[in-house]
Parts: sequence; structure tokens; C-alpha cells
Amino acid sequence: MCTTCGCGGGELKIGGKPHQHGHNQGELRFRRPNHEHDHTHDHGESTRRVQVERDILDKNNTFAQDNRGYFAAHGIFTLNLVSSPGSGKTTLLTCTIELLRGEMPVAVIEGDQQTSFDAERIRATGVPAVQINTGKGCHLDAHMIEHALEDLKPADHSLLFIENVGNLVCPASFDLGEAHKVVILSVTEGEDKPLKYPDMFAAADLMLLNKVDLLPYLSFDVQKCVEYARRVNPRIQVMLTSATSGTGMDEWLGWLRNRGA
Repeated sequence: MCTTCGCGGGELKIGGKPHQHGHNQGELRFRRPNHEHDHTHDHGESTRRVQVERDILDKNNTFAQDNRGYFAAHGIFTLNLVSSPGSGKTTLLTCTIELLRGEMPVAVIEGDQQTSFDAERIRATGVPAVQINTGKGCHLDAHMIEHALEDLKPADHSLLFIENVGNLVCPASFDLGEAHKVVILSVTEGEDKPLKYPDMFAAADLMLLNKVDLLPYLSFDVQKCVEYARRVNPRIQVMLTSATSGTGMDEWLGWLRNRGA
């Protein structure tokens, strides 16, 4: 799991610029602040792994709280969009931006291992976007978001979407300072995903069951998928959406308006 392997160290790019500093995740594998010495502790690999994971997440949570304070001070409603690759997340996001045009300022932080394709798609709608390329990293963290905000400078009282790296595992563990995690699951992926990746669905407040226009061509069981999601997280809200047909978009926009307000 990436919280213990220190993935992505030294390959991070924010807004197309390489970003390196002396406190990346990889460093935590080998030493911790104020705890440098030459001898080793014979605590066993599992104990060391738990401690390193705790150190990484504690550090991330400190940055997340700083981000949350910034968002609160500026009235920025922030959502962390998470999914596996190919869920239709970016298409849903561009459709959402178009439908909200003129209602409120919107900005986007895009997370991918490589390329700026998705950020370019967002900018084509007229909305500002900053691309974070994580290299070998499989998730965004709160410190990356802090630096992206320096470039993006979202407007006060705006809506900020953070489109995370496509991955249903590691982003579940990393608080970015967002108001809500929104998990997007495509009906092409299989209804068992909430049970296979329970941490992500447990961390989310809303599940968008996407690409429902394809249901006539699939054997996907919607009721079973919702049941599995609520077995993992009884409080999760569920909406059926399709950017192609427009299904569920009014309900989704209503949720954004009500929560954002």
C-alpha cells in the first residue's frame, strides 16, 4: 500500500513544473523528524510499517486541516472526486461545469500520473484548472493541494473540484481538506466494487452511479450495487447519472447547490 512505500517521490509536477522538497513521503520510509540515530530498533517489519503509515497520514492530516481552514476562510466549497480509471469522471465534470455556467465561479485541480489531457479538457470549458502529475504516485495528498492552490487561486465563494488520480484504494486514506468525497462508479465496472474496495465507499458521502444510459446493454444489478454500498456505508447517498443522456444531472446539481450554500 502506498502509505508505506512512499510512492511518487521526486517525480511530482504541479502545473507542469517539477516540484521537489525535503519532506516528501518517500523520506518517511527512512527517518522521522527529531529521530535520527545510527542504531536500529528490532520491532519487526509490521510494527515499523504501522509507524511509518501513521507518520505519513498524521503529516497529511496537518496539511489537510490547513487547507480546510483556507477553504472555510474564503467560502470555497471543495469536493474530492474519486473513482477508478474510465468511470467517466472527467466527462461528468465537464458536463457539470457547463450546466453551472454563470451560476458560480468554478475551479478544478486535476490529478493524474502523467499528461495534462484532463486539465486541457477542463480549461476548454473556460474554467481555470491546475494539473498535478504524481509520476509513480497513485493519489493526491493534502500538501500537493496546498501548492496547487498557490497557482490556482480559486475565487472566494466558489466551487472547487479536485479530480483525484484514478484509483479506488489509496485516495481513500488521504484527507485533502475537502468538504466531501464523491465516489463515481460506472455501471461498466461491476456491482461488487463497494465490497471489493470498502474503504473508498466508507469514506465517501455520495456515490454517483454513472453511465446509466448503458444499462440496457449490460447485466449490471443496480439494486445489488446500492445494497453493497450501503452495507459498507449506511449513510452514503446514491444518485444515478449519465452525462450523455442527462439522467440524474438535475439531482446532482441540486445537491451541489444545497451543500454549497
